Amino acid sequence: MKKNTKLVRAILIGIILAAVLNFIKLPFYITKPGMATELEPIIEVEGGYEEEGSFSLTTVGFGRANIFSYAIASVFPYHEILPLEDVVQEGESDDEYLDRQLHMMESSQESAVALAYEKAGKKVDYLFRGIYVMQVVKDMPSEGKLKNGDRIFEVDGSEFKTAEEFIAYVGKKKKGDTIEITYERNGKKGKTEIVADTFPNDPKKVGIGISLVTDREIETDPDITLDTSNIGGPSAGLMMSLEIYNQLTKEDFTKGHQIAGTGTIDDNGKVGPIGGISQKIVAADKSGADIFLAPNQEGIETSNYREAVKTAKEIGTEMKIVPIDTFDDAIAYLEKLDVK
Repeated sequence: MKKNTKLVRAILIGIILAAVLNFIKLPFYITKPGMATELEPIIEVEGGYEEEGSFSLTTVGFGRANIFSYAIASVFPYHEILPLEDVVQEGESDDEYLDRQLHMMESSQESAVALAYEKAGKKVDYLFRGIYVMQVVKDMPSEGKLKNGDRIFEVDGSEFKTAEEFIAYVGKKKKGDTIEITYERNGKKGKTEIVADTFPNDPKKVGIGISLVTDREIETDPDITLDTSNIGGPSAGLMMSLEIYNQLTKEDFTKGHQIAGTGTIDDNGKVGPIGGISQKIVAADKSGADIFLAPNQEGIETSNYREAVKTAKEIGTEMKIVPIDTFDDAIAYLEKLDVK
């Protein structure tokens, strides 16, 4: 009876210890292969055309490390351990980091919608709401005065609608000039004065030390509904633009294929690089994708495409890896694709 009691006690202590260790956060993040998610169920264009195949975004599993996840990542292939400072900005909490990723996703989503509608010859209008602060540069004038997520809507008493307008205005200032910023933080309005300064790595450039993204709402005809609230970061831009364009046009560009991919997209259709390409190749292969569209970065030695090809060979996938520089490149490839 005593032996049983000791055994039960040891098991309980083990369970409690494991639970405690599970909640202890280490100064690292862990990334690993995520999943491929079909976009048609989460993007709906009113009266849009159906497709035989699919376009899918790919994700990377991501989270703060604990003792167990760190140990697993040390052993399993295509798991990566990243120091905290390589992921979050100094003083940024996990929640603030996630909030920044969601803002980046919203910006990428807006670019994908605008590009797809314009390419399809459909109506797009913009409602501008100001500028979001995405990052405050350490040791620059905005440090301690502005925070990630602040929405700037007035500069020196004038309304600014886009990040480009703000950058052009501040770029004309001289070192020592004072700029009055009106912003919104957590639903409350605030004002601050910031003295422009030169950047340490570029003495000819004057600024206040923030990176920005335009806060805008896109109005379209036909209407579009997107359920991307649980997706962070800008890396789904290319695939979202292709899914939206496919629903807007009569021709089915999937040709019955399961097409995965990744890459940022801007309003001009340029595809940009992303992180975790190897992990996304693994995820797409596990999902059964036939084709993977990868950022080519104009063929540079360290491009996402080259890494994707290397990973595809390592895992022995039959999935075709296709280099993409622009939205038009992707459409040109899909137009020539044979029906499955």
